[in-house]
Amino acid sequence: MKVEDIRYALSYGDVLLVPMKSSIDSRKKVDVSTRLTKGIKLNLPLVSANMDTVTEANMAIAMATLGGIGIIHRFMDIESEANEVRKVKRAQSYIIDKPYCIRPDETVEEARYEMAKRGVMSLLVVDKSFKLLGILTDRDIRFVKDDKTKVSKAMTPRARLIVGTPGMNDEEALKILDKHRLEKLPLVDRNNVVRGLITSKDIYKMIHSENSAKDRRGRLLVGAAIGVKGDYMERAAKLAEAETDLLVLDIAHGHSASVINALKNIKKVISDVPIIAGNVATKEGTEDLIAAGADGVKVGIGPGAACITRTVTGAGMPQLTAVIECHEASKAHGIEIIADGGIKASGDITKALAAGACSVMIGSIFAGTDESPGYFTIRDGVKHKSYRGMASFGANVSRKRIDKREVDPQEIFDIVPEGVESSVVYKGSMKEVVNQLIGGLRSGMSYCGAANLEELRKNAKFVRLTNSGLSESYEKLS
Repeated sequence: MKVEDIRYALSYGDVLLVPMKSSIDSRKKVDVSTRLTKGIKLNLPLVSANMDTVTEANMAIAMATLGGIGIIHRFMDIESEANEVRKVKRAQSYIIDKPYCIRPDETVEEARYEMAKRGVMSLLVVDKSFKLLGILTDRDIRFVKDDKTKVSKAMTPRARLIVGTPGMNDEEALKILDKHRLEKLPLVDRNNVVRGLITSKDIYKMIHSENSAKDRRGRLLVGAAIGVKGDYMERAAKLAEAETDLLVLDIAHGHSASVINALKNIKKVISDVPIIAGNVATKEGTEDLIAAGADGVKVGIGPGAACITRTVTGAGMPQLTAVIECHEASKAHGIEIIADGGIKASGDITKALAAGACSVMIGSIFAGTDESPGYFTIRDGVKHKSYRGMASFGANVSRKRIDKREVDPQEIFDIVPEGVESSVVYKGSMKEVVNQLIGGLRSGMSYCGAANLEELRKNAKFVRLTNSGLSESYEKLS
Protein backbone atom coordinates (compact mmCIF):
# COMPACT_ATOMS: atom_id res chain seq x y z
CA MET A 1 0.00 0.00 0.00
CA LYS A 2 1.18 3.51 -0.84
CA VAL A 3 0.55 6.60 1.27
CA GLU A 4 -1.36 8.20 -1.59
CA ASP A 5 -3.77 5.23 -1.56
CA ILE A 6 -5.03 6.15 1.93
CA ARG A 7 -8.39 7.88 1.69
CA TYR A 8 -9.51 10.94 3.61
CA ALA A 9 -12.63 10.46 5.79
CA LEU A 10 -14.67 12.84 7.94
CA SER A 11 -16.71 12.86 11.13
CA TYR A 12 -19.59 15.20 12.01
CA GLY A 13 -17.23 17.51 13.91
CA ASP A 14 -15.02 17.96 10.84
CA VAL A 15 -17.64 19.86 8.83
CA LEU A 16 -20.32 22.52 8.89
CA LEU A 17 -23.33 23.05 6.65
CA VAL A 18 -23.16 26.17 4.49
CA PRO A 19 -26.00 28.64 5.27
CA MET A 20 -28.30 29.15 2.27
CA LYS A 21 -30.90 31.70 1.24
CA SER A 22 -34.12 30.68 2.98
CA SER A 23 -37.78 31.55 2.53
CA ILE A 24 -38.76 29.75 5.77
CA ASP A 25 -40.14 32.34 8.20
CA SER A 26 -40.73 29.93 11.10
CA ARG A 27 -38.97 26.70 12.03
CA LYS A 28 -42.35 25.32 13.09
CA LYS A 29 -43.22 25.04 9.38
CA VAL A 30 -40.30 22.69 8.72
CA ASP A 31 -41.44 19.10 8.07
CA VAL A 32 -39.18 16.52 9.75
CA SER A 33 -41.19 13.41 8.86
CA THR A 34 -39.29 10.59 7.22
CA ARG A 35 -39.56 7.09 5.77
CA LEU A 36 -37.80 4.37 7.78
CA THR A 37 -38.65 1.55 5.36
CA LYS A 38 -40.98 1.41 2.36
CA GLY A 39 -43.96 0.75 4.62
CA ILE A 40 -43.02 2.63 7.79
CA LYS A 41 -43.25 6.39 8.17
CA LEU A 42 -42.03 8.36 11.18
CA ASN A 43 -43.01 11.89 12.12
CA LEU A 44 -39.58 12.46 13.69
CA PRO A 45 -36.30 11.06 12.30
CA LEU A 46 -35.25 9.67 15.68
CA VAL A 47 -34.68 6.05 16.73
CA SER A 48 -33.74 5.02 20.27
CA ALA A 49 -30.91 2.49 20.33
CA ASN A 50 -31.46 -1.20 21.04
CA MET A 51 -29.30 -1.06 24.18
CA ASP A 52 -30.22 -2.49 27.57
CA THR A 53 -29.71 0.87 29.28
CA VAL A 54 -31.73 2.73 26.63
CA THR A 55 -34.76 0.98 25.16
CA GLU A 56 -37.42 -1.17 26.74
CA ALA A 57 -41.18 -0.61 26.59
CA ASN A 58 -41.26 2.74 28.43
CA MET A 59 -38.69 4.29 26.10
CA ALA A 60 -40.33 2.80 23.00
CA ILE A 61 -43.72 4.15 24.06
CA ALA A 62 -42.26 7.61 24.62
CA MET A 63 -40.43 7.56 21.29
CA ALA A 64 -43.47 6.51 19.26
CA THR A 65 -45.74 8.93 21.11
CA LEU A 66 -43.41 11.77 20.14
CA GLY A 67 -43.23 10.58 16.53
CA GLY A 68 -40.10 8.42 16.37
CA ILE A 69 -39.53 4.75 17.14
CA GLY A 70 -37.74 2.68 19.77
CA ILE A 71 -35.95 -0.62 19.19
CA ILE A 72 -36.32 -3.07 22.10
CA HIS A 73 -32.93 -4.59 23.00
CA ARG A 74 -32.33 -8.36 22.88
CA PHE A 75 -30.43 -8.79 26.16
CA MET A 76 -33.30 -10.71 27.76
CA ASP A 77 -35.04 -14.02 27.18
CA ILE A 78 -37.31 -14.36 24.15
CA GLU A 79 -40.63 -14.15 25.98
CA SER A 80 -39.55 -11.06 27.92
CA GLU A 81 -38.60 -9.24 24.71
CA ALA A 82 -41.89 -10.24 23.11
CA ASN A 83 -43.74 -8.92 26.18
CA GLU A 84 -41.95 -5.58 25.87
CA VAL A 85 -43.21 -5.36 22.29
CA ARG A 86 -46.76 -6.22 23.40
CA LYS A 87 -46.69 -3.48 26.05
CA VAL A 88 -45.91 -0.92 23.36
CA LYS A 89 -48.56 -2.22 20.95
CA ARG A 90 -51.20 -2.02 23.70
CA ALA A 91 -50.12 1.37 25.07
CA GLN A 92 -52.24 3.57 22.82
CA SER A 93 -54.37 1.18 20.87
CA TYR A 94 -57.89 2.52 20.29
CA ILE A 95 -59.19 -1.05 20.49
CA ILE A 96 -57.21 -3.78 22.24
CA ASP A 97 -58.00 -6.77 20.04
CA LYS A 98 -56.70 -9.37 22.48
CA PRO A 99 -57.30 -8.13 26.02
CA TYR A 100 -55.66 -10.07 28.83
CA CYS A 101 -58.09 -12.54 30.38
CA ILE A 102 -58.29 -14.88 33.36
CA ARG A 103 -60.54 -17.80 34.31
CA PRO A 104 -62.99 -17.53 37.24
CA ASP A 105 -61.51 -20.53 39.07
CA GLU A 106 -58.03 -19.02 39.25
CA THR A 107 -56.89 -17.30 42.43
CA VAL A 108 -56.31 -13.71 43.43
CA GLU A 109 -52.64 -14.59 43.80
CA GLU A 110 -52.53 -15.72 40.18
CA ALA A 111 -54.40 -12.60 39.12
CA ARG A 112 -51.90 -10.32 40.89
CA TYR A 113 -49.03 -12.15 39.23
CA GLU A 114 -50.65 -11.84 35.81
CA MET A 115 -51.34 -8.11 36.26
CA ALA A 116 -47.74 -7.47 37.34
CA LYS A 117 -46.34 -9.57 34.50
CA ARG A 118 -48.47 -7.84 31.87
CA GLY A 119 -48.21 -4.36 33.38
CA VAL A 120 -52.00 -3.90 33.48
CA MET A 121 -54.55 -2.94 36.15
CA SER A 122 -57.40 -5.20 35.10
CA LEU A 123 -58.25 -8.57 33.56
CA LEU A 124 -61.42 -9.72 31.82
CA VAL A 125 -62.87 -12.86 33.39
CA VAL A 126 -63.95 -15.42 30.76
CA ASP A 127 -64.95 -19.06 30.49
CA LYS A 128 -63.34 -21.63 28.17
CA SER A 129 -65.33 -20.27 25.23
CA PHE A 130 -64.13 -16.73 26.02
CA LYS A 131 -67.60 -15.63 27.03
CA LEU A 132 -67.48 -12.64 29.36
CA LEU A 133 -68.20 -13.43 33.00
CA GLY A 134 -66.93 -10.26 34.63
CA ILE A 135 -63.94 -7.97 35.12
CA LEU A 136 -61.28 -8.02 37.82
CA THR A 137 -59.45 -4.76 38.57
CA ASP A 138 -56.69 -3.90 41.01
CA ARG A 139 -59.34 -2.16 43.15
CA ASP A 140 -61.30 -5.40 43.40
CA ILE A 141 -58.36 -7.22 44.94
CA ARG A 142 -56.57 -4.41 46.74
CA PHE A 143 -57.88 -5.37 50.16
CA VAL A 144 -58.33 -9.10 49.63
CA LYS A 145 -56.24 -10.71 52.37
CA ASP A 146 -56.59 -14.34 51.32
CA ASP A 147 -54.59 -14.84 48.12
CA LYS A 148 -56.34 -18.16 47.54
CA THR A 149 -59.69 -16.41 47.04
CA LYS A 150 -61.17 -17.34 43.68
CA VAL A 151 -61.40 -14.68 40.99
CA SER A 152 -65.13 -15.36 40.71
CA LYS A 153 -65.58 -14.16 44.31
CA ALA A 154 -63.65 -10.90 43.84
CA MET A 155 -64.64 -9.82 40.31
CA THR A 156 -67.33 -7.39 39.22
CA PRO A 157 -69.89 -9.75 37.57
CA ARG A 158 -71.14 -9.49 33.98
CA ALA A 159 -74.61 -8.34 35.10
CA ARG A 160 -73.12 -5.11 36.46
CA LEU A 161 -70.98 -4.35 33.43
CA ILE A 162 -71.62 -1.90 30.60
CA VAL A 163 -70.32 -3.35 27.33
CA GLY A 164 -69.83 -2.22 23.75
CA THR A 165 -70.01 -3.99 20.41
CA PRO A 166 -67.25 -4.88 17.92
CA GLY A 167 -66.80 -2.26 15.21
CA MET A 168 -68.02 0.72 17.22
CA ASN A 169 -66.11 3.90 16.49
CA ASP A 170 -64.23 6.07 18.96
CA GLU A 171 -67.03 8.66 19.23
CA GLU A 172 -69.59 6.02 20.19
CA ALA A 173 -67.19 4.49 22.71
CA LEU A 174 -66.35 7.90 24.17
CA LYS A 175 -70.04 8.69 24.73
CA ILE A 176 -70.58 5.44 26.64
CA LEU A 177 -67.42 5.88 28.71
CA ASP A 178 -68.34 9.46 29.55
CA LYS A 179 -72.02 8.76 30.29
CA HIS A 180 -71.30 5.92 32.70
CA ARG A 181 -67.99 7.30 34.04
CA LEU A 182 -66.18 4.14 32.94
CA GLU A 183 -62.50 3.41 32.49
CA LYS A 184 -62.92 0.04 30.71
CA LEU A 185 -65.41 -0.94 28.03
CA PRO A 186 -65.33 -4.64 27.05
CA LEU A 187 -66.51 -5.41 23.52
CA VAL A 188 -68.65 -8.53 23.10
CA ASP A 189 -70.56 -10.04 20.20
CA ARG A 190 -74.15 -11.33 20.21
CA ASN A 191 -73.01 -14.51 21.94
CA ASN A 192 -71.28 -12.56 24.71
CA VAL A 193 -67.85 -13.64 23.41
CA VAL A 194 -65.08 -11.11 24.10
CA ARG A 195 -63.94 -9.35 20.92
CA GLY A 196 -61.90 -6.52 22.36
CA LEU A 197 -61.48 -3.83 24.99
CA ILE A 198 -61.53 -0.02 24.92
CA THR A 199 -60.14 2.11 27.73
CA SER A 200 -60.76 5.78 28.42
CA LYS A 201 -57.01 6.27 28.88
CA ASP A 202 -56.26 5.00 25.38
CA ILE A 203 -58.89 7.21 23.75
CA TYR A 204 -57.55 10.22 25.65
CA LYS A 205 -54.02 9.46 24.51
CA MET A 206 -55.19 8.97 20.94
CA ILE A 207 -56.92 12.36 20.91
CA HIS A 208 -53.93 14.16 22.45
CA SER A 209 -51.10 12.54 20.47
CA GLU A 210 -51.66 13.47 16.85
CA ASN A 211 -47.92 13.36 16.11
CA SER A 212 -47.50 9.76 17.28
CA ALA A 213 -45.94 7.21 14.96
CA LYS A 214 -48.62 4.54 14.53
CA ASP A 215 -49.41 1.46 12.51
CA ARG A 216 -52.47 1.03 10.29
CA ARG A 217 -54.58 0.01 13.28
CA GLY A 218 -53.68 3.08 15.31
CA ARG A 219 -51.16 1.37 17.58
CA LEU A 220 -47.73 2.78 18.41
CA LEU A 221 -44.84 1.64 16.25
CA VAL A 222 -42.06 -0.43 17.79
CA GLY A 223 -39.07 -2.43 16.61
CA ALA A 224 -37.13 -5.27 18.24
CA ALA A 225 -33.55 -6.46 17.95
CA ILE A 226 -32.29 -9.96 17.20
CA GLY A 227 -28.83 -11.51 16.75
CA VAL A 228 -27.44 -14.00 14.25
CA LYS A 229 -26.63 -17.00 16.44
CA GLY A 230 -28.39 -19.45 18.72
CA ASP A 231 -32.10 -18.71 19.12
CA TYR A 232 -32.33 -15.95 16.53
CA MET A 233 -34.90 -17.75 14.35
CA GLU A 234 -37.14 -18.57 17.31
CA ARG A 235 -36.72 -15.03 18.64
CA ALA A 236 -37.64 -13.51 15.27
CA ALA A 237 -40.76 -15.69 15.05
CA LYS A 238 -41.91 -14.81 18.59
CA LEU A 239 -41.37 -11.10 17.99
CA ALA A 240 -43.30 -11.27 14.74
CA GLU A 241 -46.09 -13.06 16.62
CA ALA A 242 -46.06 -10.23 19.17
CA GLU A 243 -46.62 -7.91 16.17
CA THR A 244 -43.39 -5.96 16.15
CA ASP A 245 -43.37 -3.50 13.25
CA LEU A 246 -39.79 -4.30 12.29
CA LEU A 247 -36.85 -6.46 13.24
CA VAL A 248 -33.34 -5.08 13.63
CA LEU A 249 -30.68 -7.66 12.89
CA ASP A 250 -27.84 -6.10 14.81
CA ILE A 251 -24.22 -7.06 15.45
CA ALA A 252 -21.05 -4.99 15.69
CA HIS A 253 -19.72 -6.04 12.26
CA GLY A 254 -22.71 -6.35 9.97
CA HIS A 255 -20.78 -6.98 6.76
CA SER A 256 -20.27 -10.65 7.50
CA ALA A 257 -21.41 -14.02 6.21
CA SER A 258 -23.26 -14.73 9.47
CA VAL A 259 -25.46 -11.63 9.06
CA ILE A 260 -26.15 -12.31 5.40
CA ASN A 261 -27.05 -15.95 6.09
CA ALA A 262 -29.27 -15.03 9.05
CA LEU A 263 -31.02 -12.37 6.99
CA LYS A 264 -31.75 -14.83 4.20
CA ASN A 265 -32.96 -17.49 6.65
CA ILE A 266 -35.36 -15.11 8.38
CA LYS A 267 -36.71 -13.77 5.11
CA LYS A 268 -37.64 -17.30 4.03
CA VAL A 269 -40.11 -17.73 6.90
CA ILE A 270 -41.00 -14.13 7.90
CA SER A 271 -41.78 -12.14 4.80
CA ASP A 272 -44.23 -9.57 6.16
CA VAL A 273 -41.99 -7.92 8.79
CA PRO A 274 -39.33 -5.53 7.45
CA ILE A 275 -35.77 -6.15 8.60
CA ILE A 276 -33.12 -3.50 9.16
CA ALA A 277 -29.63 -5.03 9.16
CA GLY A 278 -26.23 -3.76 10.26
CA ASN A 279 -23.93 -2.33 11.27
CA VAL A 280 -21.85 -1.46 8.21
CA ALA A 281 -19.75 1.52 7.13
CA THR A 282 -19.06 0.95 3.42
CA LYS A 283 -20.79 0.86 0.05
CA GLU A 284 -19.93 -2.83 -0.30
CA GLY A 285 -21.45 -3.69 3.06
CA THR A 286 -24.63 -1.78 2.25
CA GLU A 287 -24.99 -3.41 -1.16
CA ASP A 288 -24.44 -6.92 0.20
CA LEU A 289 -27.07 -6.51 2.93
CA ILE A 290 -29.58 -5.10 0.46
CA ALA A 291 -28.88 -7.98 -1.93
CA ALA A 292 -29.58 -10.40 0.93
CA GLY A 293 -33.00 -8.83 1.50
CA ALA A 294 -32.49 -5.99 4.00
CA ASP A 295 -35.32 -3.46 4.04
CA GLY A 296 -33.04 -0.91 5.69
CA VAL A 297 -29.38 -0.66 6.67
CA LYS A 298 -27.85 0.57 9.91
CA VAL A 299 -24.62 2.50 9.46
CA GLY A 300 -21.89 3.06 12.02
CA ILE A 301 -18.72 1.25 13.10
CA GLY A 302 -17.30 2.77 16.25
CA PRO A 303 -18.80 6.29 16.55
CA GLY A 304 -20.96 5.60 19.62
CA ALA A 305 -20.19 7.20 22.98
CA ALA A 306 -19.84 3.79 24.67
CA CYS A 307 -18.04 2.10 21.76
CA ILE A 308 -14.27 1.53 21.72
CA THR A 309 -14.16 -0.70 18.61
CA ARG A 310 -11.81 1.66 16.80
CA THR A 311 -9.38 1.75 19.74
CA VAL A 312 -9.46 -2.00 20.41
CA THR A 313 -9.46 -3.26 16.81
CA GLY A 314 -8.06 -0.39 14.80
CA ALA A 315 -11.03 -0.72 12.44
CA GLY A 316 -13.85 1.69 11.67
CA MET A 317 -14.90 4.61 9.53
CA PRO A 318 -15.54 8.27 10.48
CA GLN A 319 -19.32 8.54 10.59
CA LEU A 320 -20.05 11.34 8.11
CA THR A 321 -18.09 9.60 5.35
CA ALA A 322 -19.73 6.28 6.23
CA VAL A 323 -23.22 7.79 5.94
CA ILE A 324 -22.45 9.52 2.62
CA GLU A 325 -20.98 6.40 1.04
CA CYS A 326 -23.64 4.01 2.33
CA HIS A 327 -26.38 6.37 1.13
CA GLU A 328 -24.80 6.42 -2.32
CA ALA A 329 -25.13 2.64 -2.40
CA SER A 330 -28.64 2.42 -0.93
CA LYS A 331 -30.46 5.15 -2.84
CA ALA A 332 -30.26 3.25 -6.13
CA HIS A 333 -32.34 0.49 -4.51
CA GLY A 334 -34.84 2.78 -2.79
CA ILE A 335 -33.60 1.59 0.60
CA GLU A 336 -33.06 3.92 3.56
CA ILE A 337 -30.14 3.98 5.99
CA ILE A 338 -30.08 4.79 9.71
CA ALA A 339 -27.06 6.69 11.01
CA ASP A 340 -26.18 4.90 14.26
CA GLY A 341 -23.90 6.66 16.73
CA GLY A 342 -21.82 9.79 17.00
CA ILE A 343 -24.69 12.16 17.79
CA LYS A 344 -23.52 14.61 20.44
CA ALA A 345 -25.88 17.53 19.68
CA SER A 346 -28.79 18.49 17.43
CA GLY A 347 -26.41 19.87 14.80
CA ASP A 348 -25.02 16.36 14.28
CA ILE A 349 -28.54 15.16 13.49
CA THR A 350 -28.86 17.83 10.79
CA LYS A 351 -25.52 16.80 9.29
CA ALA A 352 -26.39 13.07 9.32
CA LEU A 353 -29.72 13.65 7.58
CA ALA A 354 -28.15 16.05 5.07
CA ALA A 355 -25.57 13.36 4.28
CA GLY A 356 -28.31 10.91 3.31
CA ALA A 357 -29.59 9.16 6.43
CA CYS A 358 -33.37 8.83 6.82
CA SER A 359 -33.02 8.90 10.60
CA VAL A 360 -30.48 8.78 13.40
CA MET A 361 -30.16 6.21 16.16
CA ILE A 362 -29.31 7.67 19.56
CA GLY A 363 -28.08 5.97 22.70
CA SER A 364 -26.19 8.04 25.27
CA ILE A 365 -28.39 11.16 25.03
CA PHE A 366 -31.54 9.12 25.63
CA ALA A 367 -29.94 6.95 28.33
CA GLY A 368 -30.09 9.87 30.76
CA THR A 369 -33.86 10.30 30.59
CA ASP A 370 -36.70 9.20 32.86
CA GLU A 371 -37.86 6.61 30.33
CA SER A 372 -34.62 4.65 29.98
CA PRO A 373 -34.35 1.37 31.96
CA GLY A 374 -31.05 2.30 33.60
CA TYR A 375 -30.83 2.89 37.34
CA PHE A 376 -30.05 6.20 39.09
CA THR A 377 -26.87 7.02 40.99
CA ILE A 378 -25.64 10.19 42.68
CA ARG A 379 -22.08 11.30 41.98
CA ASP A 380 -20.72 14.49 43.56
CA GLY A 381 -24.29 15.57 44.19
CA VAL A 382 -25.28 15.12 40.52
CA LYS A 383 -27.89 12.57 39.39
CA HIS A 384 -26.70 10.01 36.80
CA LYS A 385 -28.13 6.98 35.01
CA SER A 386 -26.21 3.86 34.04
CA TYR A 387 -25.12 3.40 30.43
CA ARG A 388 -23.10 0.72 28.68
CA GLY A 389 -22.15 -0.32 25.19
CA MET A 390 -23.55 -3.58 23.88
CA ALA A 391 -20.04 -4.86 23.21
CA SER A 392 -18.92 -4.06 26.77
CA PHE A 393 -17.72 -6.79 29.14
CA GLY A 394 -20.97 -6.84 31.15
CA ALA A 395 -23.13 -6.94 28.03
CA ASN A 396 -21.09 -9.81 26.60
CA VAL A 397 -21.52 -11.81 29.80
CA SER A 398 -25.27 -11.06 29.82
CA ARG A 399 -25.63 -12.26 26.25
CA LYS A 400 -23.74 -15.48 26.95
CA ARG A 401 -25.95 -16.18 29.97
CA ILE A 402 -29.08 -15.68 27.89
CA ASP A 403 -27.75 -17.93 25.12
CA LYS A 404 -26.31 -20.69 27.32
CA ARG A 405 -27.83 -20.24 30.80
CA GLU A 406 -24.41 -21.18 32.26
CA VAL A 407 -21.13 -19.55 31.25
CA ASP A 408 -17.80 -21.39 31.23
CA PRO A 409 -15.33 -19.34 33.35
CA GLN A 410 -12.76 -19.68 30.57
CA GLU A 411 -15.11 -17.86 28.21
CA ILE A 412 -15.09 -14.88 30.55
CA PHE A 413 -11.32 -14.54 30.11
CA ASP A 414 -11.68 -14.80 26.34
CA ILE A 415 -13.98 -11.75 26.09
CA VAL A 416 -12.35 -8.74 24.44
CA PRO A 417 -14.68 -5.80 25.17
CA GLU A 418 -15.34 -3.27 22.41
CA GLY A 419 -17.59 -1.11 24.60
CA VAL A 420 -17.43 0.61 27.97
CA GLU A 421 -19.69 0.71 31.02
CA SER A 422 -20.28 4.11 32.53
CA SER A 423 -23.05 6.58 33.36
CA VAL A 424 -24.56 9.72 31.88
CA VAL A 425 -25.92 12.83 33.53
CA TYR A 426 -29.67 12.74 34.19
CA LYS A 427 -31.52 14.83 31.58
CA GLY A 428 -35.21 14.70 32.57
CA SER A 429 -38.08 13.52 30.39
CA MET A 430 -37.80 12.31 26.81
CA LYS A 431 -40.23 14.99 25.71
CA GLU A 432 -37.90 17.75 26.91
CA VAL A 433 -34.84 16.17 25.32
CA VAL A 434 -36.55 15.44 21.99
CA ASN A 435 -38.05 18.94 21.83
CA GLN A 436 -34.55 20.41 22.09
CA LEU A 437 -33.10 18.05 19.49
CA ILE A 438 -35.90 18.58 16.98
CA GLY A 439 -35.89 22.34 17.58
CA GLY A 440 -32.19 22.40 16.68
CA LEU A 441 -32.81 20.20 13.64
CA ARG A 442 -35.58 22.44 12.36
CA SER A 443 -33.36 25.51 12.80
CA GLY A 444 -30.51 23.76 10.99
CA MET A 445 -32.81 22.87 8.10
CA SER A 446 -34.01 26.46 7.87
CA TYR A 447 -30.37 27.61 7.57
CA CYS A 448 -30.13 25.29 4.56
CA GLY A 449 -33.35 26.67 3.05
CA ALA A 450 -34.96 23.24 3.45
CA ALA A 451 -38.65 22.83 4.29
CA ASN A 452 -38.34 19.03 4.47
CA LEU A 453 -35.70 16.32 4.59
CA GLU A 454 -35.72 15.76 0.84
CA GLU A 455 -34.84 19.44 0.31
CA LEU A 456 -32.18 19.21 3.02
CA ARG A 457 -30.40 16.42 1.13
CA LYS A 458 -30.71 18.33 -2.12
CA ASN A 459 -29.57 21.72 -0.79
CA ALA A 460 -26.85 20.63 1.64
CA LYS A 461 -23.30 21.81 1.09
CA PHE A 462 -20.57 20.92 3.55
CA VAL A 463 -17.34 22.77 4.30
CA ARG A 464 -14.39 21.22 6.10
CA LEU A 465 -13.10 22.78 9.30
CA THR A 466 -9.53 23.53 10.29
CA ASN A 467 -8.42 23.37 13.93
CA SER A 468 -9.01 27.12 14.14
CA GLY A 469 -12.49 26.61 12.71
CA LEU A 470 -13.19 23.96 15.34
CA SER A 471 -12.06 26.32 18.10
CA GLU A 472 -14.16 29.11 16.66
CA SER A 473 -17.22 26.84 16.57
CA TYR A 474 -16.99 25.09 19.90
CA GLU A 475 -14.77 26.99 22.35
CA LYS A 476 -17.34 29.38 23.82
CA LEU A 477 -17.49 31.27 27.09
CA SER A 478 -18.74 29.14 29.98
